[in-house]
Amino acid sequence: MERLWAPWRLDYVTSQQPEGCIFCRKLAADDDVANHVLYRGQHNALLLNTFPYNSGHLMVVAYAHVAELTELPPEARAEMMELAAIAAKALKQALHCDGLNIGMNVGQAAGAGISEHIHLHIVPRWQGDTNFMATVFGTRVVPQSLDASYEQLAPIIKEVAEVSAGNG
Repeated sequence: MERLWAPWRLDYVTSQQPEGCIFCRKLAADDDVANHVLYRGQHNALLLNTFPYNSGHLMVVAYAHVAELTELPPEARAEMMELAAIAAKALKQALHCDGLNIGMNVGQAAGAGISEHIHLHIVPRWQGDTNFMATVFGTRVVPQSLDASYEQLAPIIKEVAEVSAGNG
């Protein structure tokens, strides 16, 4: 395959990107739907990844703008794992995934795309989701839009979080 046409990307690649941390901007904004913020905890939030590996690819993003896990206070680290568990349960319930990749890349050398702001990835996986496009062409096919993922996941994550907190 010589070309994969993606004309919807033109606006993004030709626009001037704002200064500063994308996570800090999304977390400070008032519009959670537009920023795909699914849930807000006390120290962290669940967001859809803007450039997902698979449909439903979420991140737990700390409110604190720190680069290292060790820079977060213990309560923020604990909540990060609790939100990961909530996300895992919600993803399995909503998307019927067969498994999950859960992890973080700390520092550029470890593969962090945004190394200055600690975050944890939760990627739904299905048997056979690595198909010929990824294997042969190095191209991922994500079948669901971010907006559709948000609409599907937001109410389920809220429900799972309420049950987890003993409020449901």
